[in-house]
Amino acid sequence: MFDHISLGVRDVARAKRFYDAALAPLGVKRQYDSETSLGYGRDAVGLWIGAADRPVPADLQSGLHFCFAAPTRASVDAFHAAALKAGGSDNGKPGVRKDYGDNYYAAFVIDPDGYRLEAYCGV
Repeated sequence: MFDHISLGVRDVARAKRFYDAALAPLGVKRQYDSETSLGYGRDAVGLWIGAADRPVPADLQSGLHFCFAAPTRASVDAFHAAALKAGGSDNGKPGVRKDYGDNYYAAFVIDPDGYRLEAYCGV
């Protein structure tokens, strides 16, 4: 349904370090790189990150989050570990979420700008 999503951040270099590390276990790589913007995807850019003077304020109660498809449960685990090591914070350790389904395996983190992220594998 979506072609891409764009996120505004205050520090592109910090976002680059975080997203390079967190998305690598999911098979997502940086496809575009400039001083003011980054593009991530598998085959084409689906996530744009750009410098913004007024990024959306972090609000854990807003319901806003971004979920990345993961090929395996191990990649969900690796996403979570890499995100924490790269400056993110835990928002839900890897595991099965029975409320969402018997095979809904996910992990949740918050990036350095306050965006809530999820990696999910359904097998």
